[in-house]
Amino acid sequence: MIKIYGKNEIKSGEVFIRNAPMTDVSAYVTGIINNVKTKGDKALYKYTEDFDGVTLSSLAVTEEEINEAYNETEPEFLRILQKAAANIRKFHEKQVRGGYMISDGSGIVMGQRVIPVDRAGIYVPGGTAAYPSTVLMDAIPAKIAGVGEIIMVTPPKKDGKIPAAILAAAKIAGVDRIFKVGGAQAIAALAYGTESVPKVDKIVGPGNAYVAEAKRQVYGQVSIDMIAGPSEILIISDGGSDPRVLAADMLSQAEHDRSASAVLITTSGELSEKVQSELEDQLSKLEREATARISIDNNGKIIVVDSLSEAVRISNELAPEHLELCVDDPFALLPQIRHAGSVFMGRYCPEPLGDYMAGPNHTLPTSGTAKFSSPLSVDDFVKTMQYSYFTKDALTEYKDDVAYFAKKEGLTAHAKSAVIRDEIK
Repeated sequence: MIKIYGKNEIKSGEVFIRNAPMTDVSAYVTGIINNVKTKGDKALYKYTEDFDGVTLSSLAVTEEEINEAYNETEPEFLRILQKAAANIRKFHEKQVRGGYMISDGSGIVMGQRVIPVDRAGIYVPGGTAAYPSTVLMDAIPAKIAGVGEIIMVTPPKKDGKIPAAILAAAKIAGVDRIFKVGGAQAIAALAYGTESVPKVDKIVGPGNAYVAEAKRQVYGQVSIDMIAGPSEILIISDGGSDPRVLAADMLSQAEHDRSASAVLITTSGELSEKVQSELEDQLSKLEREATARISIDNNGKIIVVDSLSEAVRISNELAPEHLELCVDDPFALLPQIRHAGSVFMGRYCPEPLGDYMAGPNHTLPTSGTAKFSSPLSVDDFVKTMQYSYFTKDALTEYKDDVAYFAKKEGLTAHAKSAVIRDEIK
C-alpha cells in the first residue's frame, strides 16, 4: 500500500529515489559496442538471433513492407495517428528559428546560421509493446528541422517483422529508412555505421538500461538527446479533485515500469486517504497490475502539505518529468513552476494526453534533469554556425587590440596573425 507522508516526515529530495536495485551493465554494453564496431552487420545479425530469437535475411525494412503494414492498419488508428501527427507538427513548427546577420556599415559583418544535422537516428523500443507515439514524437521534429535523412531502428518481432503500427507511424512521420535491430547493438550501429546501417550525427529515443548505457558510451562520437530514466509523475492537487481521477493518473505512470515513480502532493488530508484507498481498488483491475503494484509500493508517495506554495517548492526541487496541476486556477501556479519536463494544467488534462495527442513532445528529462535540460524539440536536430567578415579598414581598427590581448595570454603567433597584413606592403 502507498504510504502517506506529512510535511515533516519526508525530505523532498528523497521523493524520487527508487528502491528497485539497479544493475551495472556498462561492461556488457562496451563489449557489444566494440563487437559491432569491428564486425558490423555480422554482429547485428548474431545479436538479433541471440536476443530477439529471429534469423534475418536482411536488416533493412523494404518499401513493400512499409506499404503493406500501412494498408493493414485499421483505418480508425490511421485517423488517430494522422490527427496526433498534425498536433505535433503544429506545436513544433513554432520552434523553428532562423539565423541572423549584424552589420552597422563599419566594414564588419557578423552572423549566425542555423543548420540541420545531415542524418538523425531514432531508436524505437520493442519487446512486449509497440510505441508508434515515439516514432511521431521523435521523427516529426527532425523533419521540421530539415534533417537530411532520418534513420529508424527498432527490434523485430519473432516473425521477423516490425509491428504494423510502428511502420504506419514511420510512414506518416516521414522516416526515410528503417532497420530491424534493437538494443545496445542498434545504438552502436547508428554511432559507427555498418555495411547496412548508416552512421548518424544524432541519436534520439528512449530504451531500456542497455540502450541508455549505449547512448552514454557513444556520446562524443555522435550527439544524443538525453539519458532517460524511469518514468515519473508528480501531481499537485488541492482538495477539489476527484480521488478516482488522481489515482488513475498516478497509475498511468506506474504501469510503465517497476521503477516508475508516482507522487501526489496535496493540501487535503482527507483527499490523501481517499486516493490511497482508490489506488488499491484500481490496482486490482489493471492488466499490468504486477508492474504497477511494485512501482506504487516501492516508489509511490502521497505527501500532505499546508499550502500550494509549499507543494510548488517541493516540485521545483524535484524537477519532475511530468507535472499535473490539478487545481482550480493552474495558470496562477504556472509562473511559479521553474523545473518540470512537461506541465499538464487543470482537472481535465491528464498526462496521457501528452503521450499521444496534445502536441508537445513526450520525450522528456527525468530524474531531476529538468533543472538543466529540456524536452525533445526541433532544436535537438539543428546546430548553429557563426561567421565574421572584416574589411581592411575594419581590421586596421582592431589589429592592435587583438595583438595586445593575445600577448597577455602569451600567444605571440596570434598577435603576429593580427598585425601581419598591415606589415606587408
